[in-house]
Amino acid sequence: MPRALLSVTDKTNIVPFAKGLAARGYELVSTGGTAKALREAGLPVCDVAQITEFPEMLDGRVKTLHPMVHGGLLGDVRLESHRSQMASAGIQAISILCVNLYRFEETVAGPHNLDEAIESIDIGGPAMIRAAAKNWRNVLVVVSPDDYDSALANEADDAMRLGFAAKAFRHTAFYDSMVARYLTEQTGENPYQETLTVGMRRKLALRYGENPHQSGALYTDPLSPGRGIAYATPIWGLEVGYNNVNDANGAWNLVNDLPTPACAITKHGNPCGAAIGASFAESFRLARDADPISAFGGVVAFNGEVDEEAAAAMTEKGNKLDVVIATGFSPVALEMFKNRKGWGQEVRLLQAPKPSTDISLTVRSVGGGFLAQDSDRDPADLDLLISSGAMPSSWKVATEVAPSKSQLQALGLLWKIIPHVKSNAIVVGVAGRLLGVGAGQMNRVQSVRLALEQAGDAARGAMLASDAFFPFPDNIEVAAEAGIAAIVQPGGSKKDPEVIAAANEKGIAMVLTGVRHFLH
Repeated sequence: MPRALLSVTDKTNIVPFAKGLAARGYELVSTGGTAKALREAGLPVCDVAQITEFPEMLDGRVKTLHPMVHGGLLGDVRLESHRSQMASAGIQAISILCVNLYRFEETVAGPHNLDEAIESIDIGGPAMIRAAAKNWRNVLVVVSPDDYDSALANEADDAMRLGFAAKAFRHTAFYDSMVARYLTEQTGENPYQETLTVGMRRKLALRYGENPHQSGALYTDPLSPGRGIAYATPIWGLEVGYNNVNDANGAWNLVNDLPTPACAITKHGNPCGAAIGASFAESFRLARDADPISAFGGVVAFNGEVDEEAAAAMTEKGNKLDVVIATGFSPVALEMFKNRKGWGQEVRLLQAPKPSTDISLTVRSVGGGFLAQDSDRDPADLDLLISSGAMPSSWKVATEVAPSKSQLQALGLLWKIIPHVKSNAIVVGVAGRLLGVGAGQMNRVQSVRLALEQAGDAARGAMLASDAFFPFPDNIEVAAEAGIAAIVQPGGSKKDPEVIAAANEKGIAMVLTGVRHFLH
């Protein structure tokens, strides 16, 4: 009589699956709560302890870690030598293993202490899954309720069995990655150890990646539940694609760095508008007016709920938006998009939780590997600076002329925006709004020219921020010609004395932050 071992934490559809196995002549072996559920459904069940002839012990920590179980999972019954050894030891082969693991993810995502997290680490389950997956030609391993029907219908199909084995190893690797990351965090050590384990769960299979010939998918980090763009919920419009999510991520991170009510607009990953008005509607109009051409077909983000007035501003004639993301949309605002003819039927409306302000892990792929680092968080109190003009103690006025209170507030806003612009990054603006952006240029002075060109006549009397030091004073000369009144930059160049002297000569106030904000 073939044997199936079932031991699951998630008991979704386990009874119908077990009934299907019993109907096919399988002896059902089980443990704990799974055995109880099967018996209550009227199914005959053999406890694991009957097979091992050893009781569960150590509060359930030891129950399946036994040769009678693992010999049954690892024995290659195609080999006479294995069959002989198993017969001598009285070990019966296990043909099907159905296991899913303790809820470690749910435990650490909610209120808990370290001991509770430790007790949620599954040992026997992963051991059985790995054993069965290694021996997939002899053992069908099933780790997801989604696969029960396929397992019953195609249990002899080698292609499916190999696929299930691969899925099983993904399952245990993902599980172990969560445990490894969690325990590393508990030590307080540097997270960038000799190996980096980051497990992700697929949320959405995308139609394609950046281009139609590329495949892609969206994944969520289970140890950052509910944080950021990956947890956004589409509530209207076309399905989101790779570029929509990527651009929305930039807009969402930027707008949530700004005081409410703010609006940020991005295009191809870079901000083309940002503003803090008296309302979301005013913020949108100010942000759009910084670069109306780039805003057309862009991503718009708000750090609050979109109301009727903001929706009316966005649905005006002349606008076209690909994505709008906010913490929510009022019923009237939602209907305005739904009733907007043309692009209103295509715009993607996303509702998202605000991203975490904690320092977090960022990972980027490179050829043959990954780069990992902390997220970029400026240590200065920029919110206080924007609201009151109180300059952080870490900032130093480097020039003979000091910036005024309103100029400092504008510099604070620009310094909030600059980490979200691809380097070499230059932004120009005034208190409450962005006027021009120069991004991703191979030399800094070209970024200065582009930002000033976009700002136009509004650059006269405006402020300018640079994500890194100025290597030469020519940047200051170009800024002065456009009428820039004050500059904020990290400093740290060998040419700082010449750059500061150029600012003094042109009557420009300059503040050094000591913090660089490259974004590549």
